[in-house]
Amino acid sequence: MKYVRLCAAIAACCASTLAAAATPLPDSYDMLNGNTGSYHYWDDTYSGAGCTSCDNASLSGGLGQLTDGIVASDNWYVTEVPNNGPYVGWTLDPTIKFHFNASTSVDTVKIHFDDADGYGGVSAPSAVIINGNTYAVTDPAGYAPFWFTASGVGFIGNDLNVTFVRNNSWVFASEVQFANAVPEPETYALMLAGIALIGVASRRRR
Repeated sequence: MKYVRLCAAIAACCASTLAAAATPLPDSYDMLNGNTGSYHYWDDTYSGAGCTSCDNASLSGGLGQLTDGIVASDNWYVTEVPNNGPYVGWTLDPTIKFHFNASTSVDTVKIHFDDADGYGGVSAPSAVIINGNTYAVTDPAGYAPFWFTASGVGFIGNDLNVTFVRNNSWVFASEVQFANAVPEPETYALMLAGIALIGVASRRRR
């Protein structure tokens, strides 16, 4: 009976770990604020220190539009009218430092970019640099916003640096998400089956 209870406890723990570890959330991010063009492309909702209504102001210790779960549904010239839209836009190559209070594993980084196909100087970036590793960005066909995914990041730690490398005058991003590499459910099933066999063998020895 104790082996059954042990297996059940491990199964519950594994299921909890699988759900909780899949999408780690940063506690804050630091960066330079966005720029002004036809409109203001600032991180208006940023909760930390720094001027949220100043071009390229240093922002630190907070969270804002890049992690609020709001993903732009259209290009900047639609969603940013009349300002305070979901995008943050830069005329430089911004580096965002995401901070996790506890050591965190990140295998995948997803970034939602605008791709106005050059309209207003806004295009998909040419690359994303994650903690010194460069991931080329393929400009998708058309001009719709898109998700870029960097897999196999292999990061473990507290501070994860992400840099957007522009392909044009502007780069626009509306959301950044993270995911862990976690074992498939089948892996847990095999592990539990192994524990059960060990339990059976132990009981037979007795």
